[in-house]
Amino acid sequence: MLPIITAFQSSPDRGQGLARDMRVRWALEEVGRPYQVRLVSFAEMKAPPHRALNPFGQIPTYQEGALTLFETGSIILHIAKQHAGLLPDEPAAQARAISWMFAAVSTVEPPILERASAKLLEADQPWTPQRLLLIDDRIRARLDELAAHLGDAEWLDGGFSAGDLMMVHVLLRLGSSGILGAYPTLCAYLARAQDRPAYQRAFDAQLAVFTAATSR
Repeated sequence: MLPIITAFQSSPDRGQGLARDMRVRWALEEVGRPYQVRLVSFAEMKAPPHRALNPFGQIPTYQEGALTLFETGSIILHIAKQHAGLLPDEPAAQARAISWMFAAVSTVEPPILERASAKLLEADQPWTPQRLLLIDDRIRARLDELAAHLGDAEWLDGGFSAGDLMMVHVLLRLGSSGILGAYPTLCAYLARAQDRPAYQRAFDAQLAVFTAATSR
């Protein structure tokens, strides 16, 4: 039985590959696991049938037989443990890769999401410009630390892993901010990841949903 993931019927990112189902699509493409996608509207996301899969009414969810998961970190960790290609075999290296997965969503992503929320929901408020300056300072502090760790390496810890997958997708949310331009090694890191065939397949699949929705 193929796993089923849920995704936006009409994604607010307009096909830029930023919606979180992209992370799960990418992981499945990396390990060569075919999958199905069930598209849900914003109304359906908040309705009881979907909340039975994700109590917070979000996407993506992941169903594989009797197993249902939500939260991209949990889903990708499950995929990585079931299939070769996203976690190293050596136990210590595997543990470090998982640490980077947590770092992506717990340490690096929060101020990036806060920035997006401020621009979207508070753009007309008088305090927003000053608030954005403070948020951007917090983001740059994290990027300074991340760039220092990465140095001239290709990936965060040895070969490409689920930690890189999660970190790259988090950083891609900064694409329109201009902040990443000051970090050439991080820009090169993102470019390497986006050049991966699995990333391209996942991106094209998510873009196709947006293209189909806008052509109706």
